[in-house]
Amino acid sequence: MTAKKDRLILVANDDGIFSKGIRALVEVAERFGRVVVVAPDRQQSAVGHSITISEPLRTQKFEMKDGVTAISVNGTPADCVKLATDQLLDEKPDLVLSGINHGSNAGINIIYSGTVSAATEGTILGYPSIAVSCMDFAEDADLSGAQEAAARAVQFVFDNGLPRGITLNVNAPAGSFKGMKWARQGDSRYTDEYVARVDPVNRPYYWMFGRLEVLDEAEDVDINVLKSGFASITPIQYDLTAYKVFEAMSGMDI
Repeated sequence: MTAKKDRLILVANDDGIFSKGIRALVEVAERFGRVVVVAPDRQQSAVGHSITISEPLRTQKFEMKDGVTAISVNGTPADCVKLATDQLLDEKPDLVLSGINHGSNAGINIIYSGTVSAATEGTILGYPSIAVSCMDFAEDADLSGAQEAAARAVQFVFDNGLPRGITLNVNAPAGSFKGMKWARQGDSRYTDEYVARVDPVNRPYYWMFGRLEVLDEAEDVDINVLKSGFASITPIQYDLTAYKVFEAMSGMDI
């Protein structure tokens, strides 16, 4: 196992490099090794795994507290991890941490989340990676429980490693840490509505809002683990093949 002093941990997020959540995650990461932050220069929530291909990426380097190097990027969370590991870091990271996101990334939110996508990009590139989120959207949310959940997940990865292609997705309620449970991704979807409005020069526009609909009430799904007051930890993968269906269909003529 790599000694603590030799570990390099890359921290990213989707709420932007100046968010409270990323500073809280840096505090956790510093317990385990040297830290470099590479994150979007602005809010990038719900951008999913998008990457920038039609315009240049620009960076700005500065120092966070305790002398932690931070680099902002005018791109997406996935951009940040790709650019960091290819150009911005002097060495390859031992771990990629993304978060702490303000707002849950359990259930279907995994698909939309820039925070989860930053960690997933780390996994794609071959680095152990963890995404961390807190259920509370408030800027002044108590992230102490999410920090403890993150620390336990990081320790687990350094002790046990992760299988190739697997990312850990950690979510926690706001407030103090009650405990953490392994959980499945909850089957859920958003019931979306678009409100039609007209701007001052009479041009139509649309504003989306939605309500999360939980389709699986089992106790071991991430959404319900969080409802019970525990943090959830879910191993996820970017391989989207439906293997049971593939096996059933692969012998059929088409």
